[in-house]
Amino acid sequence: MPGPIFDVDTKRSTISELQQKASVPDLWDTPDQARKLLGDLARLEDDVSVFERLASRHEDLETLDELARAEQDASVEGELRSGIDSLRAEVAELEVRTLLGGEHDERDAVVSVHPGAGGTESQDWAEMLLRMYLRWAERRGIDIEVIDRQPGDEAGIKSATFIAKGRFSYGMLSAERGVHRLVRISPFDSQKRRHTSFAAVDVVPILDEDVEVAIPEDDLKIDVYRSSGPGGQSVNTTDSAVRVTHLPTGIVVTAQAERSQLQNKAVAMRILQSKLAELMRQERAAKLDELRGERRDIDFGSQIRSYVMQPYQMVKDVRSGRETSGIDAVLDGDIDEFIRAFLEWQRSRAPAAD
Repeated sequence: MPGPIFDVDTKRSTISELQQKASVPDLWDTPDQARKLLGDLARLEDDVSVFERLASRHEDLETLDELARAEQDASVEGELRSGIDSLRAEVAELEVRTLLGGEHDERDAVVSVHPGAGGTESQDWAEMLLRMYLRWAERRGIDIEVIDRQPGDEAGIKSATFIAKGRFSYGMLSAERGVHRLVRISPFDSQKRRHTSFAAVDVVPILDEDVEVAIPEDDLKIDVYRSSGPGGQSVNTTDSAVRVTHLPTGIVVTAQAERSQLQNKAVAMRILQSKLAELMRQERAAKLDELRGERRDIDFGSQIRSYVMQPYQMVKDVRSGRETSGIDAVLDGDIDEFIRAFLEWQRSRAPAAD
């Protein structure tokens, strides 16, 4: 297991070392190394800055409390309560970082949403999930680039893929990987019957540009076609969209957000490399599980979370057991409590360090 993310003394020491390396005149003689060094430095400085800001606010609140007690001044009680509540919320957010120590947790993420069987009903559910993630990202200040969106036949989407750009995007969104189940009275059913719909969410970390997975040309099938998404007249009237199929695995990546075929191909290839790298990582993990004699849960591959709108309202995560009746808030992007509960559940299941 990785060490604690807020070992502040170690972080300060590492910052000092990196700052010295960053100050050398020939830093940019090796651009890839320079970018990595500066990225590592920025992340460490961010961690220490957050810690120091919260420590300072805690000290200020303690001082205010001591003065109020000494002078028997009850007028600051409201200010103290507000400050404590705010500090508690920020500390809870900081604690989430302690759960994100995986190899790729700090990376950007590629997220794909696909409806299950069920036609329009499932396609509409897939679009609801897509909106949920876009609203979540907006709340957290995470940049989103939608690189592919295939509209449904009557409503919803047949598929969508976006890149979430922001620190810990992959670590947090990895909690959403799996099958999501919706139970509701169908707006597409004239008899107002209750329907169950499924949609699958796939999440992979995006690789650094200088990390490549070798893919033989013979393993690829590349198709170009006219974009069906937004982007202006030049996008919609040229064969700029690109679909890349990796023949050995059947993985398909589509990109149509850029204006040129070459740009879309570059985006698609980078995402394909990330998906193949994640596939290899999962295969290695599965092999290790087999060697350890571990078995997957009986319900592996079924839904990770259920969203029930009728006959009652509830969202429940099958893995962590976290649930809420506030389904409207969840579908509007308020999923942080589920992400945190998953990360805690995942940490509890991790094998103990030797």
